[in-house]
Amino acid sequence: MKGTYPRTSAVILAAGRGVRFGASSNKAFVELLGKPMLRWSVEAFLVAGAVEELVVVARAEELELVEGSLSGVNFPWRTVAGGARRQDSSLSGIKAARGEFVLIHDAARPLVTPELIRAVAHAAWEHGAAVPAIPVRDTLRYVEGGLLSAKIVDRTDLHAIQTPQGFRRDLILRALEETNRKGLQLTDDATAVILSGRRVVAVPGDLRNFKVTYPEDLKLAAALLSPRG
Repeated sequence: MKGTYPRTSAVILAAGRGVRFGASSNKAFVELLGKPMLRWSVEAFLVAGAVEELVVVARAEELELVEGSLSGVNFPWRTVAGGARRQDSSLSGIKAARGEFVLIHDAARPLVTPELIRAVAHAAWEHGAAVPAIPVRDTLRYVEGGLLSAKIVDRTDLHAIQTPQGFRRDLILRALEETNRKGLQLTDDATAVILSGRRVVAVPGDLRNFKVTYPEDLKLAAALLSPRG
């Protein structure tokens, strides 16, 4: 990265167990069009030019798989062991990062684009915290006992939140440490910042940047990635 931009690290989370995916191994290392899914995200960050280092967070017993997946990547990167929960893995990666800012990304989102990475980075540099968000388009209903509830969910301002999520490193570090002290369970990192009383800016997300959760998602990812070559 050149210019006067703040020093920024990418923290890529690959420590999940992928129970719903049903694979015998971590889905981050499942092959997608000839290379591990993790590598697709890593290469998008390299092209984006918004970070100066990569920190890949994986389970302790899978650190060697990361080494193999990223063999030949000519860029500063290293691995750290994650924790039992997503927020624990984020915290491990953030503590290992050396940048003033961090972009935290799920390895299970292999279709992230360099353009989206740059958009989140610029918004985070300007505002301190930023996430990509997609307006919810489907009708939402609660299901209780297998039946649709009469409760109405107003989707007017509802958005689906994606990664990468960008933060000033000291801000997200304090926020995650505080939520851990309170014993709170998080599904994303931005929630910790919001709970700390700070604002998080939303930037337009990308419909293609979905999270590979089920086996059929991998087939869709392969179909969408094929035109890229």
